[in-house]
This record gives sequence, structure tokens and C-alpha cells, in this order.
Amino acid sequence: MIKYLGSKRTLLPQILAAVETLGPVRSVIDPFSGTARVGHALKGAGYQVFSSDHNRYAATLARCYVQADRASVAADCVTLLAELQALPGEDGWFTETYCRKSRYFQPHNGAKIEAIRNRITALGLEPDREAVVLVALMEAADRVDSTTGVQMAYLKQWSHRSHNQLELRLPAVLERPQHGACEASEGDALESVQRVSADVAYLDPPYNQHKYLGNYHVWETLVRWDQPEVYGIAQKRIDCRDRQSDFNSKVRAKQALQAVVTAAKVRHFVVSFSDEGFLSRDELVAMLSERGEVEALSHDFKRYVGAQIGIYNPGGQKVGKVSHLRNTEWLFVVRG
Repeated sequence: MIKYLGSKRTLLPQILAAVETLGPVRSVIDPFSGTARVGHALKGAGYQVFSSDHNRYAATLARCYVQADRASVAADCVTLLAELQALPGEDGWFTETYCRKSRYFQPHNGAKIEAIRNRITALGLEPDREAVVLVALMEAADRVDSTTGVQMAYLKQWSHRSHNQLELRLPAVLERPQHGACEASEGDALESVQRVSADVAYLDPPYNQHKYLGNYHVWETLVRWDQPEVYGIAQKRIDCRDRQSDFNSKVRAKQALQAVVTAAKVRHFVVSFSDEGFLSRDELVAMLSERGEVEALSHDFKRYVGAQIGIYNPGGQKVGKVSHLRNTEWLFVVRG
């Protein structure tokens, strides 16, 4: 899966164990799905999963890793990926924007990405197959990028991996779980929890001012394929300025999460949050206690690589020090 700030890869065993302690559980809703790493793991454990995210790239990841079933898509997608891999590059808007005006990818890989993405559009695939090949392309691009893992900026010098050739691989699509077909959608978290009933809600909301759209704007453009107006050295989409989320506001985050917790049509919760977030442990316990008995589990966590190398200005000069290298990730288990 793609490199991702806030990914719960190392916490997956604890998250799965927490869900298992909640007794007979068949279904889980994940309305802040991100990379869909947690939804994918839950599906693999046999649960019926309902994932959603308000960013298009994240909803596409969920459609691949949560909604699509291997028996339905794998054989066709293997053939299709081989055909796409054989395409010659097409040097156009994407290559100019993200390989020359900025340096996220080497131009030879940018042109390959462009040709493959144009062909995917022309094919008019049904949603699950389209999601699988789009995720294959996203992940292939991620393996040859030149960033620290977020797209707020790119490296001053080309990364070693950026010289490699783009290679499409079939994503790890799972078989349908024993408890029923899974679903993935694009939309607001509050709307998602109001629409779907489940046994458990897994909540992993944004916890500070950093927007995932800004951190992964190239993936949003790759999926939307809309040639947006861009700005700044990083060539961000213009809607990075305009698309707001209450979860990124210190003033509004508590009320936004409270609304989701109150509206969720579930019995139990597993909530992931960081001690670097807007809300304190005590605030979260008080909020969640309205829905049941709360157990707070803490886990020591290594901060992402960008936070470990210091703060630099646009000219590449170091202007800030690393404050700390580790933080605490909380898992709140709520038994309703």
C-alpha cells in the first residue's frame, strides 16, 4: 500500500484484537478509511466492512481493498495490467506539472503514468475493476516517487527509487468475507454513519490541522484526472485551499467528532487518536463514555520520517529543530 502519514500498519494487531474483544461482531463501519489498511485487515479477518472517505483517492483505495472481491476482479485485472504496462509513455500535462514544474517523479515515469491513466479513462471500466487498476497505478507511482512520503514537498535531489522503472502489480485484493459483501463510498463521515448500521464503528479521524488532501494531492489528481489549477512550488490542487473539514479545526473538531459518535448506528466503538491531536485523552473518554464503558489503551509510536528530519524553508535551509521523535497513539475501546 502507499506510504501514508497516519497509517495504522503497526497498530493493526492491536486494532483487530480490540474488535475481537467486543464479542460476537459481524460488521464494522470505517468512515475515515484513508489508505483502507484497517478496512482491508478487517475484511481479511472475516468482517463485513463499510468504508468511506471524503477524498476521492481514499475512496478508490477502499473500493479496491474493501469492496472489490478477488474472485470477481483478479483474473481480468491481471490481463489488463499487463496490457497497460506495455503502453509507451505520453508526455503531457501530468508530466509537465509533477515531473518538471515539480519533481515528484522522473519524467520517464511521469509519461508512463500519463499513458496508463489516459487508457484507463478510455476503457470505461466498471467501478471495482477501475478501482483495482487505479490503485495498481497509484502504488506503482508511489514506489518510484521522490518524497519523504507526503506531497507537501519533494526531495531536493532525486531519490534512488525514482530512477527505477514504473511497474504495475496486482493489489492484494481479498476474497469476500464470511459475513457478507463489503461496501466502499466517497462521502462525509457523518453522512456515512447515519446511512449504515453495523456492530462496531472504527473511528480514525484527522486529529490536527494537517489536511490529507494537501498531503496527497497528487493522488487526488491521479484518480480524478481533471487537470486542476495548481499553485505554489508543490503544485498543489487549488481545492487544497478551498475544501475545508471541521476535523482540521481546533475550534470545531470536538463538535464534529461528537456528532459522529452520537449519530453512529452501532453498539461498540474502537477509536484511534494521537496525543498530538486537538482533543485530550480525558476529553475523548468523556465523549465516548456517553456510548458505553471506555477502555483506553496506549501505544508508543515512532513519528513519520518528515517529522524526524527537521523543518526547512522553500529554499532548502533548515529553520527548525525536531521537537520529539515519538508520540503516543491511543486506542479507545467502547463497549456499548
